[in-house]
Amino acid sequence: MALYSMGLVALMMAMGAIVSAQDLNDEFKKFVHTFGKDYGSDYEVRKRVFGYNLAIIQRVNDADHGFKLGVNRFADLTGGEFSQMYGNHAGKPKFNVSSLGVHKYVGGALSDSVDWVAKGAVTPVKNQEQCGSCWVFSSTGALEGAWQIATGKLLSFAEQQLVDCAKFKWGNLGCSGGRQQNAFKYIEQTDLCLESEYPYTGTNSLFSHCKASSCANPGLLKGSLTSYKLVDGNEQALMDAIMQQPVAVSLEADQDVFHLYTSGIVQGAGCGTTLDHAVLAVGYGSDDGTKYWKVKNSWTTKWGEQGYVRIIRGSDECGILNGPPLYPVVKASLAASTDIQV
Repeated sequence: MALYSMGLVALMMAMGAIVSAQDLNDEFKKFVHTFGKDYGSDYEVRKRVFGYNLAIIQRVNDADHGFKLGVNRFADLTGGEFSQMYGNHAGKPKFNVSSLGVHKYVGGALSDSVDWVAKGAVTPVKNQEQCGSCWVFSSTGALEGAWQIATGKLLSFAEQQLVDCAKFKWGNLGCSGGRQQNAFKYIEQTDLCLESEYPYTGTNSLFSHCKASSCANPGLLKGSLTSYKLVDGNEQALMDAIMQQPVAVSLEADQDVFHLYTSGIVQGAGCGTTLDHAVLAVGYGSDDGTKYWKVKNSWTTKWGEQGYVRIIRGSDECGILNGPPLYPVVKASLAASTDIQV
């Protein structure tokens, strides 16, 4: 790989970045201090990766594509390393006949903008940590939104329960990947704990076991999730679905444009459409004439726009229409007797 075979400064110059060895050393030391990194013998390797990412950041920002990249806590990772640690969505499934069918756009007015964060149907941005459990956060996020809209209660559901319990029998692999469809199938069959009773640890050891039975006050009773609906893979259908509730979607997130993203509307050929990450579409709108989807991620508020990313609307950017998108259907009459809210 050229990253390791070329001299670092020479590589950065070849990519169009103008930086001295001293400047790189200073920037990397600042990065290490800011994010509390400790590499041991891998210090020089991580510095090379950091320098490579600095060059990408400068080149993309100089081109002014409508979004900005920057030094975040992932700036010491290659795209492949990043995807392995924080992605692991289990790929694109076929439309499943066991769902409640496909949500299609059949005409009618579509709102110019929707924002379920502003409407109070989205929990605060969470942190999946170095666990490929994005599918879990996408699933609970969609369910949290559906439940708030149905009952008026915004509850934070237990991601770790899905990591521990919705495993092999359900077609998922915990921190090694999974699908939102399979998460919903599991939740149909059991009570779902609140995050406060089943805290997230981001671990997937051989010795982890399901602790769902220990939850004294489940947030979602068995039967509250009826099933899920898939969304037809076009812009109008996804807009129509998001008007109703937040929607679980999938993206390609292993490219530099995504893992170094800090602000703006992601657009252009740099994102790709090979799905490897599950997220939550919480709205859409436009900014100075540029239409976008608003997407909640699970990489803390220190990534992107306080944990969110805007993705251009009007094309299948990052594969957002391909998942397929889907959303849970809930039965509010089975609301659990709990007043716990986030």
